[in-house]
Amino acid sequence: MPPRDPLTPQILLELYRHGYFVMADPPGRGQQALRVYRPDPRAVLPLIPGGLHVPRTVDRLVRRGRFRLTSDRAFREVMAACAEIRPDRGGAEASWISDEMIDAYTALHEAGHAHSIEAWLAGEDGREALMGGIYGVSIGAAFFAESMFCRPIAGGSGASSVCLVVLVEHLRRCGYQILDVQIVNPHTRRFGAVEFSGRRFAVLLDRAVRSADRWRPLA
Repeated sequence: MPPRDPLTPQILLELYRHGYFVMADPPGRGQQALRVYRPDPRAVLPLIPGGLHVPRTVDRLVRRGRFRLTSDRAFREVMAACAEIRPDRGGAEASWISDEMIDAYTALHEAGHAHSIEAWLAGEDGREALMGGIYGVSIGAAFFAESMFCRPIAGGSGASSVCLVVLVEHLRRCGYQILDVQIVNPHTRRFGAVEFSGRRFAVLLDRAVRSADRWRPLA
């Protein structure tokens, strides 16, 4: 059932603490309805050394340093870009990220519980443009990755994958215990996502969200 109350940072935090996340129905007439989900099994990316599988093409991009990586410099822009209809999917897939969600998660970001990693690339005029990014929710030692994007036509091919690799390494250094990616799909499987039963995930989550906040800016 869609939540009855307006989406607020407090509601979001309560949902995530109990393993739920929010998605909006496809756009139609009027406001998009919001729904909450808690899949079983639940997909996570392991934060142990060697748990992340980095494809060779992505590893080369990381090592080359093609993009300048930042954190929390453009949270709303990253989320809005994730909400755009993606040309790489034929432009047919409607976004599950509504305007109400962007407002609520931006407020959550301003409260210190939602974060983004951004990839920037300088053009011939020296000005940097946002080429890709990833965002998610942070509570204690748990990070809930939500969505990511890249702009390959503008020169940002692979930028979102680079952001994911950097995020995993950053969370590991910060001492996070869980990186939730919701469900296993071809993309998350490519990076080594594994499934936990709903019960096991709930136990690990309860411990992680009770920990002190682990986030710190990307060095």
